Amino acid sequence: MRLAVPLEIDREALADWRQDAPIVELGGETMGTSWRLRLAAPGGFDRGLTLRAIEARLEDIVAQMSHWRADSVLGRFNRAAPGVWIDLPADFAAVMTAALAIADITGSAFDPTIGALVDAWGFGPVPTEGPPGADDLAKARSLSGRHRLTVDPEGRRLLQPGGLRLDLSGIAKGYAVDALAALLRGHGCNHFLVEIGGELVGAGIRPDGDPWWVDLETPAAAIPAFRIALHQLGVATSGDYVRGRHTIDPRTGSPVEHALSVSVLHPSAMLADAWATALTVEAPPALRALATARNLAVRAIFRTGNSFEEWISPALGRLVMEP
Repeated sequence: MRLAVPLEIDREALADWRQDAPIVELGGETMGTSWRLRLAAPGGFDRGLTLRAIEARLEDIVAQMSHWRADSVLGRFNRAAPGVWIDLPADFAAVMTAALAIADITGSAFDPTIGALVDAWGFGPVPTEGPPGADDLAKARSLSGRHRLTVDPEGRRLLQPGGLRLDLSGIAKGYAVDALAALLRGHGCNHFLVEIGGELVGAGIRPDGDPWWVDLETPAAAIPAFRIALHQLGVATSGDYVRGRHTIDPRTGSPVEHALSVSVLHPSAMLADAWATALTVEAPPALRALATARNLAVRAIFRTGNSFEEWISPALGRLVMEP
């Protein structure tokens, strides 16, 4: 078992730590998956109030960014006529700003405008009978692309050019995890582990003095287990070992085949989520170069013929303690 631990402890995060704080667990369903929370309850903690606040916050995010709900803000944009501007709520605008920035950095290895491609391959809300034909794929590609989207950042709105469909599934869960972390801190909870569908944030430490330990998903049996201490840190994993090869390369319009699993550690779960998606798209040499250049903490597992290869970025390697 390999361990990755932070190089520094945030002393301010430990100011209200209590050894006798009870551990409270909450959970539910959201975004087509589950959410879970473990927290060291502060004095006067109200379980019911916290649960209702979490559910309301998640519902607000889903109502803005769900690719699966026709009545979401995203759904309204996707159905809008050419030339129509759609106003964005603050959450949606923040996610789009981050998504488009990473699209620009990665040359569209990550691109939030590939909803038509996602739908063509049957990964969206409308089922398909099989993979798209050449004509269907060409049409979906013609409707997609960061270059087609006009953004008014000051007015916080997007222009529908006609047929463009957004899909924020590669970043929205991470944003929701960050949003819940912020909500918990607003309720006086500073020591917790929160997860939505495999994207996590850990804050503070547990009452027993341990950090919030999380095992990275390791779908290849030959790869040693990897445990990380989430202290003021988020982690996201992208891969094709659960749902099949569903990560689409926006530049080709087709699912990628080389990456089995890519995990990214970052102070922002939203950025960890988006970077994990982008790096999954990249071929191994490009992934290594991009992760190293951006100083990203990454653990990647690639297919190499009939076996698997693990790569740990220099930024993550500095945190690793070998047994």
